[in-house]
Amino acid sequence: MDLHELDKQLLQAHADANVPALIDLYHQAARLAEERQDHDACCFYLTHAFVFALEHGAPEADELNRKLYERGRAHRLAFT
Repeated sequence: MDLHELDKQLLQAHADANVPALIDLYHQAARLAEERQDHDACCFYLTHAFVFALEHGAPEADELNRKLYERGRAHRLAFT
């Protein structure tokens, strides 16, 4: 998926308050930014995905936190 299409889907997911889609789409955006070696953008998108995952108790929170930790952008949290 290209960035333009991803942006459209993100806007729609926000409009629909579709949290699972927001987590997934922000994670996809992070992967695209990482492919472009834009580390700041990657972490920006990971942070958004992580916040939505935390707020909604989504299981993806652990993986997203790990990725942010590995990039020096967060403390490692324990999820149980």
